[in-house]
Amino acid sequence: MDFFLRLHALSQRFDEQLQRWGGSLLSIGLRFFVGWQFFKAGLIKISDWSATLSLFQDEYKVPVLPPEVAAVMGAGGELVFPIFLAVGLFSRPAALGLFVVNAMAVISYPQLFQFECPAAINDHFYWGISLLVLVMFGPGKFSLDTQLPSRRQ
Repeated sequence: MDFFLRLHALSQRFDEQLQRWGGSLLSIGLRFFVGWQFFKAGLIKISDWSATLSLFQDEYKVPVLPPEVAAVMGAGGELVFPIFLAVGLFSRPAALGLFVVNAMAVISYPQLFQFECPAAINDHFYWGISLLVLVMFGPGKFSLDTQLPSRRQ
């Protein structure tokens, strides 16, 4: 029994430090990782705009919006929101915006569900979960959001 108590005490040795810094490290990692995935996609979209417009007109079936508007909004969201996430400014709205962009990508391209390799759709699920974690728990201590004055009383 004494062995298990020592093992338990050892396992809790770093709990205080992990509680203080662990969430912030996880948040900054998620912010950079997920933001980079979307930023790369946005760069690809603007590198060949005519191909992007063609995809939005022929392949992607974005509900309600005209293809040209959807292309601009999709590329804009993929380029702007990741910058906000990277610096940790308006992090929750940026993460929520990218969540919407991600959801629209899945809704607009149902072929994702038909691929033999499930990696394509799984990536979208992982990104969505990561973005929801950021929305729920915030950007962590390493963000500009923590430097802004709060109006809470």
